[in-house]
Amino acid sequence: MIVELTPLPGIGVRQMFTTADGRRVGVVTHHPGGRRDLVHESPDDPDATCSLTLTRSEAVALAGLLGILDVVTMAESSPA
Repeated sequence: MIVELTPLPGIGVRQMFTTADGRRVGVVTHHPGGRRDLVHESPDDPDATCSLTLTRSEAVALAGLLGILDVVTMAESSPA
């Protein structure tokens, strides 16, 4: 999976990838403070809201962008 990194001067960084069905999703990390926003680019309507069904690899990629991949990995490897 290819993750595109785009600097946003005065805001932070945008990290985006394309899902298997062609949708674009990612995270904008703001500085200072590191607030993260989930982003879905709709070519038809930039104000549209929708849900995304992600494959496991897409969900793992999104978790990595959100900075929670280590937590998920640790939880999965912990004995029950």
